[in-house]
Amino acid sequence: MHKITDTEIGIIQVSKEVIQTIAGLAAVDCYGLVGMVSQDLQTGISSILGRENVRKGVDVHYTEQGFVIDLYVMMGYGIKIKEVASSVIQKVTYVLRHTAGIPVAAVNVNVKGVKVPGNR
Repeated sequence: MHKITDTEIGIIQVSKEVIQTIAGLAAVDCYGLVGMVSQDLQTGISSILGRENVRKGVDVHYTEQGFVIDLYVMMGYGIKIKEVASSVIQKVTYVLRHTAGIPVAAVNVNVKGVKVPGNR
């Protein structure tokens, strides 16, 4: 559990899994992103995670400045990676900060692959 803030009636804490889920769901909402992929690919084969496993494509670390979020994603072919990554960073940062009140130091987008239309 990570402490988010103190209030006059108690402490607000959130688990790493909750932050991963919120960040992952915010990311997959962005245009151009095909989905999240697992960050610990041992076989070299990447499969797109379903919405119920979206947190497996997110890694979270806490620093004094806030949380560092690492996203592992699959992009669509023909999409401008830089623009989509920028959109993902903005959306995840906004959702974590403004919706959940979670301090964010950085959001990193790691593109693990590109999905070509018609290929599974």
